[in-house]
Amino acid sequence: MALYSEKVMDHFKNPRNLGSIENADGIGEVGNAKCGDIMKIYLKIDNEIITDVKFETFGCASAIASSSMATELIKGKPVSEALELTNKAVAEALDGLPPHKMHCSVLAEEAINDAIKDYLSKKEKANS
Repeated sequence: MALYSEKVMDHFKNPRNLGSIENADGIGEVGNAKCGDIMKIYLKIDNEIITDVKFETFGCASAIASSSMATELIKGKPVSEALELTNKAVAEALDGLPPHKMHCSVLAEEAINDAIKDYLSKKEKANS
């Protein structure tokens, strides 16, 4: 049996939403010192809808595939829905990750939550 599903390999070889967004409404960056993976998520939000999302990930195939899939899952969704995205949903959308690579999907969830927190705090400052 292959270590990675076809979906993981596809998102690793052909990542969706790769890159950065200038003047992003929210930026989230997380890292796992143990494995060396670093994820940065950029959000463009209009009327509480994520209109664009990009990522920059330094890491293994699972980290890149998790970032790519996570951005696909939240694009076009309301912020409130994106906040509910779990690492389990990311892993399932990729047809599973090896147990020792599940932390990559956790990073994707954390990076998105971090970017949304950044967006919400900027919004609060603008409104005060």
